[in-house]
Amino acid sequence: MTSPQPTFTPETLEQQLLQEDALLRGHFRLSSGLHSDTYVQCARFLCRPDLAAPAAAELARLIQEAGLQPDVVVGPAMGGVVIGYELARQLGVPGIFTERDDAGQMTLRRGFTVEPGQKIVIAEDVVTTGKSTKEVARVLEGLGAKVLAVASLIDRTGAQAELSFPNFALLPVTAATYAPDDCPLCRSGIPVVKPGSRPEKAFS
Repeated sequence: MTSPQPTFTPETLEQQLLQEDALLRGHFRLSSGLHSDTYVQCARFLCRPDLAAPAAAELARLIQEAGLQPDVVVGPAMGGVVIGYELARQLGVPGIFTERDDAGQMTLRRGFTVEPGQKIVIAEDVVTTGKSTKEVARVLEGLGAKVLAVASLIDRTGAQAELSFPNFALLPVTAATYAPDDCPLCRSGIPVVKPGSRPEKAFS
């Protein structure tokens, strides 16, 4: 008799993120310009197919357990591309992505499209404020599609995103954020690190 497969838990994901340096604790400057004691870089986790696949499978299980069956999974570039593809594979549906145009507006490009009435799950690596999720939802709903839910590895919203659809996440992460001129980490003399992918001019 074979042993049952271990259940995927938030603790499992947290340990994997820490081991891959995808979840960092310290003093960081975020892309918004705010400072934080926590930084998440899921690309370090998602570059490992052996880790990404079980995580996406658990998200797929949560979605199906809720009685939802999307026609398409849509992830915003860049963070939603890999997890969106893997989630789509687990659900057996196409996976596409949105990206920003030259004017900075979220849109579908590369010949991607959705049809009126199609049911969509938005995939994100991290939902931080819900802003990009809402942008993607507006694009899809503007084309007549119906957004069923957002699914992510990490939810940093603290239940404050005020989304109009369910938010499935494998791991809630509480992170303190501070204005640069009122940052206790700065006052403590802890050096600030900017670990993200955006260039320095993004903070000017």
